[in-house]
Amino acid sequence: MNELIKLKAEFAEISSFLVALGDEKRQAIILRLLEEESCQGLRVNELIEATNLSRPAVSHHLKILRDAKLVDYRREGTKNYYYLTHVTTEIDKLKQLLTNVTTVMEKGKV
Repeated sequence: MNELIKLKAEFAEISSFLVALGDEKRQAIILRLLEEESCQGLRVNELIEATNLSRPAVSHHLKILRDAKLVDYRREGTKNYYYLTHVTTEIDKLKQLLTNVTTVMEKGKV
């Protein structure tokens, strides 16, 4: 039972990260950023093309991804370039959660 309490706390800790990953349009943004080989980042206009969303909608999704620490940006003059962050803290928490869930599941096997 103690393990389930721990899992509940882990789920709560990464819930916003899971929400950020759960949206198809945000997944499309992540995939498009992964395709960017130059690592210079992409502007909102380029992400509009990838998602077929309006500028405000793309900006909204980018904010959610930034809050989840998946995306960051750099500013050059008046232009913002978005890229995937190299900080993997939230991804590491998700991997640990999945490992813990698997461990609990395996303990329940006979």
